[in-house]
Amino acid sequence: MDNAATSFPKPPGVLQAMTRFARELGASPGRGAYAEAREAGRLLFQCRQRLNTLIHGEDPRHVIFTLNTTDALNLAIRGLVRPGDHVVTTWMDHNSVLRPYNALVQQIQLKQTRVQCDPRTGLVDPDDVRRAIRPQTRLIASVHGSNVSGTLQPIAAIGRIAREHDIPFLVDAAQTLGHVPLDVQRDCIDLLAFPGHKGLLGPLGTGGLYIRPGVERRLHTCREGGTGSVSESDVQPDFLPDRFEPGSHNAIGIIGLSEAVQWILDQTVDQLWRHEQDLIRVMIDGLSETGQMPGLTYLGPQGVRDRCGVFSVRIEGFDNPQELSDLLEREYGILTRSGIHCAPLAHQTLGTYAGGGATRFSFGPFLSKQDVKYACDALGQVCLRHAQSQSSV
Repeated sequence: MDNAATSFPKPPGVLQAMTRFARELGASPGRGAYAEAREAGRLLFQCRQRLNTLIHGEDPRHVIFTLNTTDALNLAIRGLVRPGDHVVTTWMDHNSVLRPYNALVQQIQLKQTRVQCDPRTGLVDPDDVRRAIRPQTRLIASVHGSNVSGTLQPIAAIGRIAREHDIPFLVDAAQTLGHVPLDVQRDCIDLLAFPGHKGLLGPLGTGGLYIRPGVERRLHTCREGGTGSVSESDVQPDFLPDRFEPGSHNAIGIIGLSEAVQWILDQTVDQLWRHEQDLIRVMIDGLSETGQMPGLTYLGPQGVRDRCGVFSVRIEGFDNPQELSDLLEREYGILTRSGIHCAPLAHQTLGTYAGGGATRFSFGPFLSKQDVKYACDALGQVCLRHAQSQSSV
């Protein structure tokens, strides 16, 4: 139950595609005119097409492959802002946005506004984002689904505000793409950063940045190098995707990712989202059972609305959340992640920072309702046992 860190297991076609590449192709796309290199190039473009279809993008060439979401966010942030600019983000955002922003404050005197969120739900008010905009604002960034509380931010409303002010809107979809229906055109998203290894069910070391056509004209390159195209020039190509993809690709990983995305397209995100919502309902019902969970609280929205399948819990009397993770693994075989989850401001917002964070359960498509019921039963036993031990002291 740690799919928020990386999904497991993967669809069977992922390993099959990667094995085929390793055994039969093994070529670097764009670095040769022979059949194996051409086929590798075709498979990479097929992945772009599948991702573009999944997010309802306008052009598959605007799907830029990256190492992960952090790499994609840095590409967008560092490519857009200039000395003296102002940027906006929220208190629920991940260090992958907070740290680049803070680094640029030191490096180029960037100005930033962090919009506070509701301490109960973790939701941001879009009007607070509107009020944070200044004449010098050059970027608005927001996480879609919190990796701490599962809170789903109103990105469509924020996107419309950004579009009204002609400010690029960057969305961190690390916890939502592949889980939740997402449409970059409908939601007014200019830049979408995502991992390949979480909800998209691909291998680690893959990810991407979708750039809305036209926005690339505002983006500087952050690194330059060989692309296999226009090799006679010592200047970075100005066309996509080559402009933002210097160096050899993680071809074996991207080809595995492509098969995972096709599996999602075949299943449909709508169907996968319905399944995840069923798991969320089971979890909420289990955690809310009167008298069975003494001392337990869970973070974020207290209902199905406005949340994805990420639940962080605290049990009164457990001073260190890692103790709960260790106990759940040792006695029940349940794998979770405890701590601050690379989101210190989110934990400050929700009141769990001083206590070392929380213990996180996160869902994937191969978990069943029975799995979630088992986790709730385990938590119930832990809570009751802990309450009894505390009362006897």
